[in-house]
Amino acid sequence: MSMTQDDSANPKPVRVIGCGMIAREILAISEQLGFEHIDLKCLPAMWHHYPDKIAPGVDEAITKAKDEGFEHIFVAYADCGTGGHLDAVCEKHGVERIAGPHCFSFYMGNQDFEDQGDELLTSFFMTDFLARHFETFLVKPLGLDRHPELRDMYFAHYTRMLYIAQTDDEVLTQNAIKAAEFLGLEYEKRLTGYGDLSSSLAALQN
Repeated sequence: MSMTQDDSANPKPVRVIGCGMIAREILAISEQLGFEHIDLKCLPAMWHHYPDKIAPGVDEAITKAKDEGFEHIFVAYADCGTGGHLDAVCEKHGVERIAGPHCFSFYMGNQDFEDQGDELLTSFFMTDFLARHFETFLVKPLGLDRHPELRDMYFAHYTRMLYIAQTDDEVLTQNAIKAAEFLGLEYEKRLTGYGDLSSSLAALQN
């Protein structure tokens, strides 16, 4: 059945279950697209450090969304270290997630990320979120403020920090530069924007 003009102008609400690390970006894209039908539910950003929490957390969030009456649900997570367990949850519930192994990939564009392959193996990725919350999200949880000697253990196999920036913000750029210096890594910035996250959310119009 084709969509009527009224359906197109007034799409049904979509519950987007997303990682707290990309909440600001989801809201920014939704505003750019003029979407008012996106109902965002964010799970803790700190689960980035505990990927075993993601699949069961999303499972619970999908169940709750269905109980609340949402017919259209989208998971704004890549695999994010779940080892395929998130895909199993999505398949069980019949919902889709954004493609890719992690947010660094879909911000760069999954195809571009795959094409660069080995070039990225020694890159530590920085995003706007991480540049904004470097100390509270990385330094303190890893204990680098208390035990700076851990830096070389955690980051020994990295040679550069690659800042894949969603916005061209001078404050965040300076934060990223300081973070690279703190970690003893070479610094590179690429303004990628929102990458595949934009097209994935744009597809939720129908």
